[in-house]
Amino acid sequence: MRKNEIFYELLEKQAAAAVNAAQEFYKLANDFANLATYAVKIKEIESEADHITHDLANKIDATFVTPMDKEDLRALSSELDDVTDHIEACTGRMALYKLTQARPDLVSLVTMLVRITEAMLEAVKSIRTMPSREQMRDIFIRIHQIENEHDAAFRKALADLLNAPDADAIKVIKWKEIYDRLETSVDKCESVANTIESVVVKYA
Repeated sequence: MRKNEIFYELLEKQAAAAVNAAQEFYKLANDFANLATYAVKIKEIESEADHITHDLANKIDATFVTPMDKEDLRALSSELDDVTDHIEACTGRMALYKLTQARPDLVSLVTMLVRITEAMLEAVKSIRTMPSREQMRDIFIRIHQIENEHDAAFRKALADLLNAPDADAIKVIKWKEIYDRLETSVDKCESVANTIESVVVKYA
């Protein structure tokens, strides 16, 4: 049983790292003058998350019988790692591009990122007991709803950016990449939920 528990613990640590990165991103969005400081913190979280991912991969390879099929564990671990990686890539680009002022829609977009990572962590914690899909229905719906909400906000933010009169072309290019990476981070959370849903159905 202890061998089984360690796999769940590591998956939960991966999901928690994504939440921590999203929360630091939220602080950044509200304190843009200290962007570089928050970007460094998020990079540290991402590096720690990579160590957790490697630890889990090693345990999967070294364990003959795992609580889920090895390919399911690897897929879920990889997608969780992707979430944190994309958050770090987003904030890292912000620092690299030396952006000096947040756009007005950044806080609301990042707030949704925090919400969906928190919901994702809740879903990951639920798989310890392998509940039915029906038991997890509410969390899956919530994750999909947040993703849809973020998608609509992302499209509006992009339209406002690209259609602003007298917009600086270089800044438009920089912010478009930021928006794209932020949207990818949210999409990856939905991918995690879809994988969990498939696993729950498989082991029902």
